[in-house]
Amino acid sequence: MNLTQKILKAHLVSGELAPGNKIGIRIDQTLMQDATGTMAFLQFEAMGMSRVQTECSVAYVDHNMSQFGPENHNDHLYLQSISAKTGVHFSRAGNGICHQVHLERFGNPGGTLLGSDSHTTTDGGLGMLSIGVGGLDVALAMGGEPFVMDCPKVIGVRLTGELKPWVAAKDVIFKVLETLTTKGNVGCILEYFGPGVESLSVPERSTITNMGAEVGVTTSIFPSDERTLAYMTAQGREEAWTPLAADPDAEYDRLLEIDLGALEPLTAAPSSPDNIQTVRESEGIEVHQVLVGSCTNSSFRDLMIVADVLKGRTIHPQVQMGITPGSRQVFEMIASAGALQTFIASGCRILESACGPCIGQGMSPGDERVSVRTFNRNFDGRSGTRNDLVYLASPETAVACALTGKLTDPRRLPELFGIEYPDFTWPAKFHVDDSMIIPPAESADDVEVIRGATIGEPPINTPMPEQINGKVLIKVGDKITTDHVMPAGPFLKHRSNIPKYSEFVFTIFNAGPGPTFAERASDWRDEGGHGVIVGGESYGQGSSREHAALCPMYLGVKAKIVKSIERIHLANLVNAGIAPLLFMDDADYDAIDEGDRLRIDDLPGQMRAGETVVVRNETKDREFTVRHGLTEEETRIVLMGGRLNAVKEARGNA
Repeated sequence: MNLTQKILKAHLVSGELAPGNKIGIRIDQTLMQDATGTMAFLQFEAMGMSRVQTECSVAYVDHNMSQFGPENHNDHLYLQSISAKTGVHFSRAGNGICHQVHLERFGNPGGTLLGSDSHTTTDGGLGMLSIGVGGLDVALAMGGEPFVMDCPKVIGVRLTGELKPWVAAKDVIFKVLETLTTKGNVGCILEYFGPGVESLSVPERSTITNMGAEVGVTTSIFPSDERTLAYMTAQGREEAWTPLAADPDAEYDRLLEIDLGALEPLTAAPSSPDNIQTVRESEGIEVHQVLVGSCTNSSFRDLMIVADVLKGRTIHPQVQMGITPGSRQVFEMIASAGALQTFIASGCRILESACGPCIGQGMSPGDERVSVRTFNRNFDGRSGTRNDLVYLASPETAVACALTGKLTDPRRLPELFGIEYPDFTWPAKFHVDDSMIIPPAESADDVEVIRGATIGEPPINTPMPEQINGKVLIKVGDKITTDHVMPAGPFLKHRSNIPKYSEFVFTIFNAGPGPTFAERASDWRDEGGHGVIVGGESYGQGSSREHAALCPMYLGVKAKIVKSIERIHLANLVNAGIAPLLFMDDADYDAIDEGDRLRIDDLPGQMRAGETVVVRNETKDREFTVRHGLTEEETRIVLMGGRLNAVKEARGNA
């Protein structure tokens, strides 16, 4: 067996381990963050659940940090109090980014982790099966429900050799993205193995598994070996270590080979993580901003490499550079090592341990100014600047750009500045201080949940109507991300208030003096109509934000008709009670325009009868056939108006 199959087998509670089957697995741990956690907890309460049933659940505050107005602090107070009451550990604001902290303090080899954030995959670097999902699926897992998923195909990635100086783990995942792209990998897991694995530390492995989310796979995983033991020992958690690896004769559904020694510095050019180029090809482009951090590249190792290069030097005068330590642990360790002083002396701006610029929360670049970031996503507008020019890169490449003011291959630093590759040595012990992780109350009776005025209720959908009286509210193209649907940045503080947040659906496409998407949708809903969204390939890329389903649902959207759809967004649509329909012929997509009236007769009956559904475009006087591909249970949930309704019914009948 391969490693993925071993962990799935150990946690299997229903179904058969064969690709294409639906399986249910036991979830050991869950995580959530403040941008998704408030809704997950509200749904947990709405389902009548009171105490978590997992081995360990953690709520983090790392997204909505800037408290302009009461919304963010209200969320934090609610999260801290509901965590105490329901048995969840609470990581306070300032303790760090959820994925970095969970890797440091909670992740275990061989365990299963479900998180309401797509980059939950980070803990795959420890040998943990870590999957990002929507908040409702996390709420169900917290209540002891198994997680139902497609039994995955496993893509083996065999690593050989060792990385050369100035080439980083980030370049490994860039190579994978260059090969597999961001679409077409739904239902797969990336499993890394081979002699090259032992040369990579856990934080380096976690950089690779973190950005597996951009490949569109369910998750990514490395074996647990002596390097894993060394990391967990340094964290004082060696008792949680166990060795794990695929069998020597394990088989994979597909095999990739990467010679680490043959890689060179790479970058993801604007505006997709799979727009891969060598840094050599992009050299000379002027850079005005450099940011090092995010859950991908903010480890102690990453920041120490950057500090060593900057020591005694000043960043280029046209460059603004920001440094984000991934956790309080990293922050304190770089301070003790003198790196913090180096950053300040070199002209860097020090940001708090949070997601920050990665989700458009500050440090947005200027118009037509290039920003080089060690982040995981460069979707158009994600930085907070429309039509931004964001390049993704390793810390090594980023610091080279900061010194030169241009896109620069870091292998030129010895020639340009006389800088040799830093000789980094891992400490035997990390600084461990869990005082900002608050354990839950022993008795729920002792806790009063704090609900500020901006804490709303989870929206409840109505059952699917017999006839869809639809209008195409918007038609979009390929690779539409959840950032396109529901922007982060300054809008993120409204996550707990669905009516307010819904005003910003598809904001990036709102242009001119006409009505916004939200206004068009709500007007049509109020007239008794049903909204339809039309899209192209790989719809719903990116984050796990279930608000990309909840907010359109609140605005009256009943169906999304697209060419293909990504895993997490598909699950969120089912949970929200929106019918996910797929074009069977590209010509049908081409024949639809925004504003077209679509009628679907007896949608419930058609979905129950089989995979295909007939849609009539009344505006164009033509019919076409789509398919849904849902299981019988998923169909039932959609037709009931979503999983909250289904769970309430089941608990009412229990």
